[in-house]
Amino acid sequence: MRLVIARCQVNYVGRLTAHLPMANRLLLIKADGSVSIHSDDRAYKPLNWMSPPCWLIQDPGVWTVQNKAGEKLVITLEEVMHDSAHELGPEPGLVKDGVEAHLQELLAEHIVTLGDGYTLVRREYPTAIGPVDIMARDGKGAAVAVEIKRRGEIDGVEQLTRYLELLNRDPLLSPVKGVFAAQIIKPQARTLAEDRGIRCVTLDYDALRGIESDEFRLF
Repeated sequence: MRLVIARCQVNYVGRLTAHLPMANRLLLIKADGSVSIHSDDRAYKPLNWMSPPCWLIQDPGVWTVQNKAGEKLVITLEEVMHDSAHELGPEPGLVKDGVEAHLQELLAEHIVTLGDGYTLVRREYPTAIGPVDIMARDGKGAAVAVEIKRRGEIDGVEQLTRYLELLNRDPLLSPVKGVFAAQIIKPQARTLAEDRGIRCVTLDYDALRGIESDEFRLF
């Protein structure tokens, strides 16, 4: 992990163009090859980034990050205030909430909950930026990436979006659809997901476990 604090400007050239004017920012260069640019007011979300596979070319005063699609992040450095590298060691992985982990297990066992003809490819499908909860195929054989949360919020949609962006670069998988599955999905998260072509599915934990609801019923 390399951390660089610098006064810089950034230009993205690809499917669209974007410009970050000169300012102090954190540049994060990870061992997986990814490069992301952060400000001090966006929590974890970068201002711009390039996901692997990509490569960094460092010339005096200018860094260029490029991927196989020809997209580029051109970082012009005015002043470097900090530059350090750190070995983080192996990542043990995320320990998920018990209900969330069990939801993944149950949905994998009952994958047709997502629709007729769905089949499971595998759980924890590996990618360069982390494992996708479930990879499946729909009734027409198309690849489907499923992100599972107990509470579906915007950050979960953003996470699935990053997975889909990476998976759709693989010609053996593309096109990959997305399903955002949760017990509760916040309205803002649903709106964002649907705007990005991601299908939302509300999961009934008790139904997946085969347990009848104990709520009063008329019949």
